[in-house]
Amino acid sequence: MTEKQPTRRDLMKPVQLIGIALAAALFAGFVTAMSMGAFTGSGGEIAQSAWRMAAIMAGIVFIVVLLVLALLLLVVDPRDVAKPHDGPVLLPKDDEGDGSADQATSDAPRE
Repeated sequence: MTEKQPTRRDLMKPVQLIGIALAAALFAGFVTAMSMGAFTGSGGEIAQSAWRMAAIMAGIVFIVVLLVLALLLLVVDPRDVAKPHDGPVLLPKDDEGDGSADQATSDAPRE
């Protein structure tokens, strides 16, 4: 049986992008809250300011990660979206090599 290879459109859906940004924002908010002492037994005002700063930091990280991922997706060629990719995407193709590497990795039968 042949398995259908996922396309880039299948791999990077908007829900997944928002999920990645949300996970990064929650992590940044939790780290900020921990570092500012939100979980210590000190006064309520300290915990309240720590949670406020954590929410601000989480919002900033969410927006920044979402923007960076969207800008990185703009790099993808639109004609290349529907093609399945079996190998590395960023490695150059050996179409115009010197021939020595092509002969060793070529799929053509040798005579």
